[in-house]
Amino acid sequence: QVQLVESGGGLVQAGGSLRLSCTASGRTFSSYAMGWFRQAPGKEREFVASISWNGGSTYYADSVKGRFTISRDNAKNTVYLQMNTLKPEDTAVYSCARASVSLVRATADDYRDWGQGTQVTVSS
Repeated sequence: QVQLVESGGGLVQAGGSLRLSCTASGRTFSSYAMGWFRQAPGKEREFVASISWNGGSTYYADSVKGRFTISRDNAKNTVYLQMNTLKPEDTAVYSCARASVSLVRATADDYRDWGQGTQVTVSS
């Protein structure tokens, strides 16, 4: 089992930027795809972005495409989510997750290890 710890959340004004980080324990980080999901109060968890094991492929939800960028550094066991042009509707708890496969996935069922999440709040 892999432990995932997110950081980088906070309060930002609309139009601003944040970069989230997720650091994993264990030796198998580089073998699996990673993803970011978010959950706003009263809403279901939704997919945000995914990156393949080597960073060669990425996939985004339509709601964040062009504004968010997912990347990874396998030497540091870390995946990042750069969030630009933030909107109030991006407010949520953001969690990273490790997939059970090496290629990008957009379904929560394809992920087996989850972090606790970090709060992102965007004010208008």
